[in-house]
Amino acid sequence: MLSQETKINTLFLYWLKTSLLLTFTIIIVGGLTRLTNSGLSIIEWELFRGILPPLNDQAWNLYFEKYKTIPQYELINSNMNLSEFKIIFYWEYIHRILARLIGLFFFLPLIFFYCSKKIKKNYLNICYVIFSLIVFQGIIGWYMVKSGLVNDVTVSHYRLSMHLIVAITIISMIFWLLLNIYNKKDKIFFKFSKHYFPFQFLIIIIFFQIIIGAFVSGLDAGRIYQTWPLMGNTYFPSDILLSNFSFLFDFKNHSLVQFYHRNIAYFIILYSFILSLNIYKKKIYKLYKPMIILLFVLILQITFGVVTLISGLNIYIASAHQILGVLLVFSAVNLYYFKAN
Repeated sequence: MLSQETKINTLFLYWLKTSLLLTFTIIIVGGLTRLTNSGLSIIEWELFRGILPPLNDQAWNLYFEKYKTIPQYELINSNMNLSEFKIIFYWEYIHRILARLIGLFFFLPLIFFYCSKKIKKNYLNICYVIFSLIVFQGIIGWYMVKSGLVNDVTVSHYRLSMHLIVAITIISMIFWLLLNIYNKKDKIFFKFSKHYFPFQFLIIIIFFQIIIGAFVSGLDAGRIYQTWPLMGNTYFPSDILLSNFSFLFDFKNHSLVQFYHRNIAYFIILYSFILSLNIYKKKIYKLYKPMIILLFVLILQITFGVVTLISGLNIYIASAHQILGVLLVFSAVNLYYFKAN
């Protein structure tokens, strides 16, 4: 029979795997919530209320009347009827229910594992950080929603990017911890050294690209130029006048943000191929498979990004592009993991 310690460690592993799956799911749902412009359908935080959806016409009308008070309804959706409102409501509702579920699912077992005294202290310490980020993520989520309730028809793209990057950080930490458990190691995620920097830099630029991607999504910048490889008839968008150096940091400019998103993607491709050539040149055999996985996911990601653009932002293709973004992070983290000692 399995010992009590073995059972608890097995349970710990399955708990982390399920947490990873739930976090992955909420990132997908969050992306679809943004793509369907559903994120402002519930204009109150409702941390403890709102667990159940509206159950009668009176409750539905109450939520709908509240939605009618914000700029998004007044300026964009003034012709929306109750049936149409229910669609965007349920996207945001599912997103919030998943957030509550993840919080409880992570918190309650964490107490049990702490009390069991059977889990490695280093593993638990990482879990404490993850749970803190989960709580912080809930606060950021509401902070993001608030930005679209008063003077704008959508949420702040800066706050949206913050919300997304914290989610990616959470899922990356869970993934790293799972790699440690499966390989029976205790590797530190970002142990800075010249030896690791080329692999860490790849992760950094992918995270930066995710931030810029959130800017594109938040600004609906993908609707400006829907041609590829040129932006309209030129490589650099013709509607941008670089009057001074500071204009290069105008992250509210739709065309400029899309230009950055495209070109960071090109840079990631170039950098990844140079890194792979270096791996093969030095015959680092243990990195062959992780590098092939990375290149495969990267090619898929770029392909879906281009198709998303030229398809007129088809919601299903755009969602697949976002999913592949998470898988790209996994593949980059996986490559770095097998490089790290």
